[in-house]
Amino acid sequence: MDKTTFKESFKVAGEHLLDAVKKLLHEGNVRRIVIKHADGRDVAEFPLTVGVIGAVLAPVLAAVGALAAVLTECTVEVEREVDESAKPQDAGRTGAA
Repeated sequence: MDKTTFKESFKVAGEHLLDAVKKLLHEGNVRRIVIKHADGRDVAEFPLTVGVIGAVLAPVLAAVGALAAVLTECTVEVEREVDESAKPQDAGRTGAA
């Protein structure tokens, strides 16, 4: 199974930070989340493993909630893992030949 990782980032207002992180955690293919201050400094980094559930996520969400209270604007950098073998081979084709 070939797996590839890639990063993406997006800006979030402090009051929406917790909701954004919760949404990312539910997606399941997230390997790492880095929260950066508006000036680019790393504020927090949360490495995630496959199969992380409930009790393990509670401290992460508590920390993110505390950060949301302090930060007015931040950038969330997400490292995702994609299974290369799961990509459809005929993505550009439509209809039958």
